Amino acid sequence: MKAKEVGVLLVLSALWGGGFLFIRIATPVLGPIALMAMRVVLTGLCLFLFALATRTRLELRTYWKYYLVVGIINAAVPFTLIGVAELSLTSGLAALLNATTPLFGAITAVIWMKEAMTIKKAVGLGLGLVGVVVVVGWSTLPFSMALLLAVGASLAAAASYAIASVYIKVYLGNKVSSLSISTSSQFFAALFLIPLTVVSPPTQMPTPTVLLAVSALAVFCTAATLLLYVWLIAHAGPTKTLTVTFLAPVFGVFWGVLFLKEPLTPSPFIGLIIILVGAGLVTELLLPDRPKRVVEILPEQGERILAAQTKVTSQQREFYAKEERS
Repeated sequence: MKAKEVGVLLVLSALWGGGFLFIRIATPVLGPIALMAMRVVLTGLCLFLFALATRTRLELRTYWKYYLVVGIINAAVPFTLIGVAELSLTSGLAALLNATTPLFGAITAVIWMKEAMTIKKAVGLGLGLVGVVVVVGWSTLPFSMALLLAVGASLAAAASYAIASVYIKVYLGNKVSSLSISTSSQFFAALFLIPLTVVSPPTQMPTPTVLLAVSALAVFCTAATLLLYVWLIAHAGPTKTLTVTFLAPVFGVFWGVLFLKEPLTPSPFIGLIIILVGAGLVTELLLPDRPKRVVEILPEQGERILAAQTKVTSQQREFYAKEERS
């Protein structure tokens, strides 16, 4: 990665991790539903202005049903679940548990897309489970039913993100831009959440600090991160961009310790390392499979090197072509 791309990756990770800090500040005052309704409204407005400036077509008439689903499972539901969790969890612990998203992504891909459950993925999932136990079991929070429910809400949010990523891949794919999906889904998330604020209104009058936290959460930690994430994928590639999943929890813990004086112990980082190793195995960022070769004998063409995998990337195709010429 170039220096500029590394800088964007660090900024993206810092903002992503910072979102858990602002949720921890605002959610006890506003409540999870009202906070997230405000979040998606402000985020949607920011992204809509950017879409106007870049003349990006949202294509609502064609894809509104898909945007609605994405808005619910990729924004409204996971955002609210994280808000509920942070009523009982520290911001750092919530950030650590969110690192399990790639693990749920692997499970979703196996069930939905019929991807093979390899030994490597199974080991990765097992390590992820061990990591969650270490993070929660060795935390400084007293064990209680509220803690278990909060941890469950955090893990459910991670699972919702994972399901949404597969849904987008299956039903939207390359049909529309990431900006169109992000912008439209935020507005549909708002339509889902705003009526629910009647049932669960804010419990207190927000202070200026809380309002600043909401604004920072929406503008910097949601809208800006979505734009930076898309930019980084375009310039550094999706695999390298995935490293934000490894860095954001570290920043989440750091911001909580720095601004909220949350306790810092070695156990969360031990658990995080175990979770991230598991995530690296299931996403094949660690120990990627080497391309195999099969030699096929054809009478009229001689030996040809064929890919022994169902899906062959363009890089692998180029590798085989060079080897044929040599």
